[in-house]
Amino acid sequence: MDFEREYRRAVELIEGELQGCLTDEGPQRELLEAMRYSLLAGGKRIRPVLALKFCEGVCGSMEPALDFACGVEMLHTYSLIHDDLPCMDNDDLRRGKPTCHKVYGECNAVLAGDALQAEAFRRIAASRRSAGLAANARGCAILGEAAGAVKGICAGQYLDMSGEGRALNEGELTQIHLWKTAALLRAACLLGLAASPVEATPEQTAAAEAYAREVGIAFQIRDDMLDQESTTQELGKPVGSDAENEKATFAVLYGLAQCRRLVDEHTAAAKRAVAGRFGNEEFLCRLADALAGRSH
Repeated sequence: MDFEREYRRAVELIEGELQGCLTDEGPQRELLEAMRYSLLAGGKRIRPVLALKFCEGVCGSMEPALDFACGVEMLHTYSLIHDDLPCMDNDDLRRGKPTCHKVYGECNAVLAGDALQAEAFRRIAASRRSAGLAANARGCAILGEAAGAVKGICAGQYLDMSGEGRALNEGELTQIHLWKTAALLRAACLLGLAASPVEATPEQTAAAEAYAREVGIAFQIRDDMLDQESTTQELGKPVGSDAENEKATFAVLYGLAQCRRLVDEHTAAAKRAVAGRFGNEEFLCRLADALAGRSH
């Protein structure tokens, strides 16, 4: 298997769809420009790739999940726009470019995030590629849970912000990132299963959830490491911002050496979770390894 080629193929499918979004010419065109500015700013497209590949893993095709993949990327982009706002992390760079509020103003950035969240649900609800209307409804429910204030990114962001300036223990820090980071990865994997015309087995669903949980924690630990180890140029966003905002991180809690061991342990657990469950498990395992070793 050529992992890089398969990854590029999935990303190209997503990019082709996203390029055609939000192109209306109207009196609100600056808002649409702000939405496209952040949506098309680059990035690894991890979440939509997961949606496509988990769909492929049960039915042999990525096509049924393409709208769901776009939806999860729109929602992810909304969360980044809001995360960068002055009232949140107050960051000036994202993916090597000025953040949305620096280019279009804070009001337009808030509206761009709001509108991208709405468009994410509309895209999934209106899909004609998925397994049908019931699949679309399931997809909206999955994304809604991941976005929300019970087990989703809003809950995680609240805990993250309220924890600033305090020393957090392992359980508190893990809870933040199970909601803030792993929840949307879980949604991406489950969206792929929901879109598939071949119904996933209970064992496959449990495997997808376990994979997302382990990859999510490994991803966040690696992210915390990069905030100490990397440079602004390589990372595409300011380094050292966690310390500046007095945020508790895995790197502060454990130290870099222990973090490296933990990333390896969680990545190995993710790979065990999908072993023997999906037709493309080799890709899923290679993806987990690539995320664990990423430099940005």
